[in-house]
Amino acid sequence: MRKRNKRGNYKRLSVAERDAVWAAWQAGGGAAEIGTTLSSAAATVRGVVRGRGGVAPVPRHRAVRALSLAEREEISRGLAADESVRAIGRRLGRAPSSISREIRRHGGSSHYRALAADAVAWRQALRPKPCRLATHARLRAMVVTKLRAEWSPQQIAAWLVSTYPDDPTMHVSHETIYRTLYIQARGVLKQELTAHLRWRRQVRRPRTAALRKDGRGQLVDIVSISERPPSVEDRAIPGHWEGDLVTGPRSQIATLVERHSRYVLLVRVPARDTTTVVRALTRRVRRLPASLRQSLTWDRGKEMADHQAFTVATDVQVYFCDPRSPWQRGSNENTNGLLRQYFPKGMDLTNLSQRQLDAVALKLNTRPRQTLGWKTPAQMLAVAVASTG
Repeated sequence: MRKRNKRGNYKRLSVAERDAVWAAWQAGGGAAEIGTTLSSAAATVRGVVRGRGGVAPVPRHRAVRALSLAEREEISRGLAADESVRAIGRRLGRAPSSISREIRRHGGSSHYRALAADAVAWRQALRPKPCRLATHARLRAMVVTKLRAEWSPQQIAAWLVSTYPDDPTMHVSHETIYRTLYIQARGVLKQELTAHLRWRRQVRRPRTAALRKDGRGQLVDIVSISERPPSVEDRAIPGHWEGDLVTGPRSQIATLVERHSRYVLLVRVPARDTTTVVRALTRRVRRLPASLRQSLTWDRGKEMADHQAFTVATDVQVYFCDPRSPWQRGSNENTNGLLRQYFPKGMDLTNLSQRQLDAVALKLNTRPRQTLGWKTPAQMLAVAVASTG
C-alpha cells in the first residue's frame, strides 16, 4: 500500500506503518483518525484495512525447529573456516543432514550467505494452509445454507456441534466463518453472504470500536428501575419485558423482549407521539396471557409519557432505566442490534406492515441463542407458559 510523499510521488507503507494501522484499527480507531496519526491519507488506511476485510493479519513467528539467523551465521563462519558439515552440526546441536540441506538450498559452500539464506527461508515459509471451509465441501454447503437463512456464524458453529457431535469434519469455529467471509483472498465464501449478517458490513469492525448513544430526555411520575422487584433480576419468572423504539427516517417500530426467554414482539407504530405509541403497545400486550403480563422496563424516551395510562389498561407496571444507561435493558438493546440485520439504519420503516414485522419476529424467535444454551426463544417461552399453567 502506497502513500504520497512530500514530492508528490508514492511510496509503500513500511511494515512498521502497516502494523501501526492494524494496532490503531483494533483499538477502535477510524480511518481518518489513524491517517492523521500516521501523517497519511485516510484512503491509504482504508486500502490497508479493506484488503483484508478489516481482519488483522496474524503476526508471523519462526517455527521452533527452524534455523535462526544466528545459526545461519555460524554455518557461514564454519564454511569460511573450511569446517566439515559434521563439525558445524555438532557445534549447533543439529543433524549433519540438516546443515547439508541448508547449504545446498542456498548456493552451496562457495556462495552461502547467512542474511540472504535467512531472507529466502522466511519468504518461502509463507505457505498458507487452505482453510477448513475450502477443504470440506459438505461443511461449506451447510454453512452457506445457514448464512442465507440469516443465522450468525456463532449460531452455525454451535448448531453443527450439536447436530454432528461425532463427525469432526462437520465442525468449524465461528471465527473461521467470519475470516473466510471477510478475507476474500481465501476465495471460499462469496462476499455477498455478508449481506445476511446482522450488520451487513463489508469490513469487520473490532469490538473496541466506540458506540455512542444519546439519551432522549426526562419523564415525570416515573417508577425507577431501582424499585423493580428482585424477582425480575434473576429472569426465573416469565412475563417481564423490556421495550424500546427502533427508528428510521420519520418512522419507528416498537420492540418488546421477554427477559426469561428473549422472545421478541414487534409492534407497528405509525407515529412517535406518546398517545400513538401507548395505544399500539396496549393493544399488543393485552393479547398476551395474564401470566406473561408482569412488568415492562423502558428507557427515558418521551414516547412513554403516558405510561400510567398503559399500566391502567394492561395492569403492567412500567419501570424506567436511569439516564444514559441502556445496559439496564440489555436484552432489548441486543435484540435491537439483531433487528438492524433486517432494518438497517436509515431505512424508512413507514411502509412495513404488521404481517412483515411478525415474519421478522418469527425468524428471531426460532433461531438458537447462546444465552439460552442454544435453545430458541420460542422453545423457552413455550416451556415457561406450560409450567405456569
